[in-house]
Amino acid sequence: MTTSATAPPRAPGAAAAAPAAAPRLRRRLAGLVLLLAVLALCAVLSVAVGSRAIAPAEVWRTLLAPDGGEASTIVHALRLPRTLLGVVVGAALGVAGVLMQSHTRNPIADPSLLGVAYGAACAVVLSVFLLGLTDLSAYVWSAIGGALAASVAVFAIASGGSRGPTPMTLLLAGAAMTALLSAITSAVVLLDERSLEVYRFWRVGSLSGRPAGVTDQILPFIAAGLVLAAAGARGMNALALGDDVATALGHRVRLIRASGVAAIALLAGASVAATGPIGFVGLVAPHAARAVTGPDHRWLVPYAALCGAALVLAADVAGRVVRGSGEVEVGIVLAVLGGPFFIALVRRKRLVEL
Repeated sequence: MTTSATAPPRAPGAAAAAPAAAPRLRRRLAGLVLLLAVLALCAVLSVAVGSRAIAPAEVWRTLLAPDGGEASTIVHALRLPRTLLGVVVGAALGVAGVLMQSHTRNPIADPSLLGVAYGAACAVVLSVFLLGLTDLSAYVWSAIGGALAASVAVFAIASGGSRGPTPMTLLLAGAAMTALLSAITSAVVLLDERSLEVYRFWRVGSLSGRPAGVTDQILPFIAAGLVLAAAGARGMNALALGDDVATALGHRVRLIRASGVAAIALLAGASVAATGPIGFVGLVAPHAARAVTGPDHRWLVPYAALCGAALVLAADVAGRVVRGSGEVEVGIVLAVLGGPFFIALVRRKRLVEL
């Protein structure tokens, strides 16, 4: 008489879970490949398109064999650094937007909500007014320091309760810090004409006119922020279930929030320091990414980075061609494009809750 081993019982739906995961994984991988292709196309256009018309064949030749001529100088000294800065800043703002929306559980939040941009602006103005700084490279360090200081202050204020920082206390502390820093900045620029001129130039939000090497200055801060964002992806997935559930699953909620705020400060602060405040990237990129990935931060973070980088480069290219021989700064282009998106997002009957 033969006996046969009895298979252990499976949970309901377990058999369908594995087959269902494969198409989802393929769809997400295909989306990443598509985004990389879109980003590559935007980068090619950013190098090839500008106020000075250069034939595509000439651009390709100067990329492979720079000869020191006019076309080679434009491509290597101006357009390539500008393209690289756009990729780095766009990726940073996209990821910062994801973290901001997730930590505050607010689908219309962007990186400026915690006072990061206003901290950077206030530090730039004060460095001109009090220290007499005139070099844009020095403004970068001042802006990064101001952004980090504002974020630390917001987190400290929001942590005053017994349960530590919560989405609501972070929002309230950010709003209070934003109002305070904005008032200080306005008072200084009204008192000092030189500070006003610097602030007006920096406030527009642009990839052009930045000093050589500014990307190298901000890259360590942005790299650290991206590492923190990637490392905290699983913790953010747990926080989406609620603080109590995340604690029950063994996650340290305060540590997750602290690392998230630090990542926002590093990413948004360094980006704003280099280019000025570029709006709507941190709002649009996370929603575009979430439409494909859903709420899983392990996929949402890289998707938002690619979306943000492609969005900034596309807006920068559009700003170069919209006026023919002139230029429209990328911050203005994104404000024009992002305004309708923001209105449509707010007017949705079923706004996604995070």
